[in-house]
Amino acid sequence: MLNTLRFVSFLFTALALAVALAHALELPNKITLSREDYLTVQQIYRGWALLGIIEIAALLSTLALAFKVSRDPKVFGLTLSALFCIAAALAVFFLFTYPVNQQTANWTRLPDNWADLRKQWEYSHATRAGLFLIALNLQILTVLRRNE
Repeated sequence: MLNTLRFVSFLFTALALAVALAHALELPNKITLSREDYLTVQQIYRGWALLGIIEIAALLSTLALAFKVSRDPKVFGLTLSALFCIAAALAVFFLFTYPVNQQTANWTRLPDNWADLRKQWEYSHATRAGLFLIALNLQILTVLRRNE
């Protein structure tokens, strides 16, 4: 059961990282686009809201894993830290990314302050990628630590 739970937690964290990295890696090419080009490019994200299910699955499976390993001090702290990173990535989304999505109607319109909103949206996604990367590395360390 532990290995299955660990696999599910790692898998969903890796998938969440993949989505976040897609956003982060395009940042250098998108951050200087013109108003019209940026609005056009943002349309590629239609339907991506469903990918939030992956992040919730990463959070819940890592929470379950933390409970499962709570008696193993070698891995519990690392698992809890990974859980915190996943929760922080979700918090960044709801505090910084989601409000921009609301103000731009999911990038179907651009208000006058669109350039500031673009920075907030792009850098919040980059921050989330970093948090998911840290979470996955912490999860990997739990396996290495357990095998010591």
